[in-house]
Amino acid sequence: MYKISIKNWPEEERPREKLIKLGAESLSNSELLAIVLRTGIGSNSESMSALDLAKSVISKFKNLRDLLNVSFPELLEINGIGRAKAAQIFASLELGKRAVSEQNGNNKSFRCSSEVANYYIPLMKDLKKEQFRTILLDVKNKLIKEVLISQGSLTASIVHPREVIKPAIKESASSIIFLHNHPSGDPEPSLDDIEVTRRLCKSCSIVGISVLDHIIVAEGGYFSFKKKNMI
Repeated sequence: MYKISIKNWPEEERPREKLIKLGAESLSNSELLAIVLRTGIGSNSESMSALDLAKSVISKFKNLRDLLNVSFPELLEINGIGRAKAAQIFASLELGKRAVSEQNGNNKSFRCSSEVANYYIPLMKDLKKEQFRTILLDVKNKLIKEVLISQGSLTASIVHPREVIKPAIKESASSIIFLHNHPSGDPEPSLDDIEVTRRLCKSCSIVGISVLDHIIVAEGGYFSFKKKNMI
């Protein structure tokens, strides 16, 4: 059956016009995604409007939460989603995560562990692999740079003091915060987490870099080594 293109729908039913007239909050998830996708596919009996395509994407991954975890190749498996549309979806999701993080994180000027956690939880809690990052700060605790040190289970062999200290010295950081995620959802530190933290703090102390905290973020919240007096 031939499907009518969105541009031929009554104006009040078109997602973009509906958003302009009634506001984004009035649209369904599928309608919002249709605006991101902009166009559907085909012009024959198997054609799909942008809204049909959006519904197909959301149906595939069930909800927006699961869509946040999708990989680029998984998106490309959907009929009608090519590299350009997949990139559009990824870009819109990343913008949303960054907006939430900046709102929670005081625009990357951190005053306490909870602000760091609130900034990074939206960005890292749904990652499928552990990542260890360092947050380099100036004398006013403003973020100079964020550095990805390693990806994979946190062990002493993966997170080496040299890789942590080198960028801190290069950027003339006044202090540093260690940060990593637990895909399991439980932020409690493992024995490896504790041992790595001890080694890194000792190494940073030798070169005069202050370690403010090591924060573990997860779906279940966050763990602060500083709050637990473990640093």
